[in-house]
Amino acid sequence: MNRVDRLMGILTFLQAHKNVTAEKLATRFEISVRTVYRDIKALDEIGIPVSFENNKGYFIVQGYFLPPVSLTTHEASALMLVNALANRFTDKTTAKHSDNAIQKIKAVLRQPDKDKSQQLEARVRVLNAKPQTNHFLSEVQQAVVEQMILKIAYTDANGQTTRREIEPIGIIYYTEQWHVIAWCWKRRDYRDFIMGRINILSNTGKSFKKKNHISLEQHMLTWK
Repeated sequence: MNRVDRLMGILTFLQAHKNVTAEKLATRFEISVRTVYRDIKALDEIGIPVSFENNKGYFIVQGYFLPPVSLTTHEASALMLVNALANRFTDKTTAKHSDNAIQKIKAVLRQPDKDKSQQLEARVRVLNAKPQTNHFLSEVQQAVVEQMILKIAYTDANGQTTRREIEPIGIIYYTEQWHVIAWCWKRRDYRDFIMGRINILSNTGKSFKKKNHISLEQHMLTWK
């Protein structure tokens, strides 16, 4: 990656995140921390308002917006593949959102790149995947982001259905199905709920009551 492409990549990455450390940028773009400092200085010199906050990292000053996104053929092709997976591995609502996003992306592609992406789209199929039977993936995603408590009716492996209030910290796809990892107020502990076993789900509109939730990665460490 040449320096101009890397600078645009760093700018896009900063725009997409609230704060980013120099170490994270170095890992992301496979450069040294010293090079990150030089690149940040270069962005500042051309008028990009990059600021820094102690213990948090770099960020783009609020109010600055990037020009319309320009994608390469390879980037557009990658998104077509992701969209094919979304249509097979997610629920109808999420798949619809993915399709809408792809249509917006197609609208900004140059005609030659648009033609190539359409050719690839017509030649990609995802087979041998277990159809998704849950209907709540979008609602759970929203609750994770907004940190909202959900009420669910859940049927466990023994066929027993219970009603619970949960605070979802993330979702994981494994064993050919989606799982929501959440703090369960009924069990007073973190639990792994299979999405397909959630029969009823509603958003309470209430924020998480528990403070200092563990991360999804920390929960996954308990599997070992």
